[in-house]
Amino acid sequence: MTAQPLPRMTPWVEGIHAYVPGKAKLADRPVVARLASNENPFGPSPRAIAAMQSVLADSHRYPDPAATALREALGAHHGIDPARIICGTGSDEILHLIAGAFAGPGDEIVHVRHGFAVYDIATRRVGATPVVAPDADWICDVDAVLAAVTDRTRVVFLANPNNPTGTLISAAEVRRLHAGLPSDCVFALDAAYAEFAEGLYEDGIGLANEHANVVAVRTFSKLYGLAAQRIGWGYAAPALIDAMHRIRAPFNVPTTGQAAAIAALADTEWAAMTREHTLRWRNWLSTEITALGNAGLRAVPSAANFVLVEFAADGPVTAAAANEALMADGILARHLAVQNMPNCIRISIGTEAETRAAAASLRAFVARATAA
Repeated sequence: MTAQPLPRMTPWVEGIHAYVPGKAKLADRPVVARLASNENPFGPSPRAIAAMQSVLADSHRYPDPAATALREALGAHHGIDPARIICGTGSDEILHLIAGAFAGPGDEIVHVRHGFAVYDIATRRVGATPVVAPDADWICDVDAVLAAVTDRTRVVFLANPNNPTGTLISAAEVRRLHAGLPSDCVFALDAAYAEFAEGLYEDGIGLANEHANVVAVRTFSKLYGLAAQRIGWGYAAPALIDAMHRIRAPFNVPTTGQAAAIAALADTEWAAMTREHTLRWRNWLSTEITALGNAGLRAVPSAANFVLVEFAADGPVTAAAANEALMADGILARHLAVQNMPNCIRISIGTEAETRAAAASLRAFVARATAA
């Protein structure tokens, strides 16, 4: 019998490497600290939890497809027009909507070399070509990004602060990047970690108010501790929002998530507590890592809720060996070999006890490795 042809994925999907999340468990020991996925260690606001519980009885009803109350709450909180807001299944969906609405086969999408892994996936998913701009010491090089732009560029993705590096470019540099783009190129400013940035900072909302080709992308997963509810949002000119709505999944934000996000926005004390804790222990962890500089460790300056630790490429103190030592102590961090950063580990800021445990584990590992 002649073999029958089987369905085949499209060539551009064949080129996708599926997203690999951070570890959430260990097979042979309990987890002491889960610091691999940049999660809020305190969880959502108690008011957000109560709000979710209050709508559980309506689980047989579809959620509001337009997320009307949530968009109104976001509008009031940020002083922006709710009609120019689109909500998604995490900020990931917003990124996919941007690529899907504005790019396709024959087009190009630009992102920095060590940017968020979803940019490459979103680009290839629609048949567009990813164009990777080199960075400079883990930081977005604006001139390199602009040099990568051609007449086929339809979208430029920029995470600021960046994941997985934690690095930040100034508001002036963000605006210089945007000013150098063609008016028909969408500038997607991914500000998932906006709440952890300090000083003069451009989160994209001002740019989106001023220009018709900017989408500011945000999430409730980080500061607000609602990662499991998958709530993201974008803010842009009406024409961009309309295009994304055309391909948005129906009922894409659950009722529990909408209720929780509204309550989380209102609980400003909980958000402030989380932010203050994160900044304090981010600085503390960076100092602890810097003290291990003689062993080749470096804390890359971070504006997010994690610290990227860079190790020597060889010798007794490597990222791979450090990651094994951390796991042996029950600490889950993110070894970034899967993102072509084999000499780096990203450590999320946890509770005080968790953050201290991660630092102690690294110190002990370095002491053992250098004494051998």
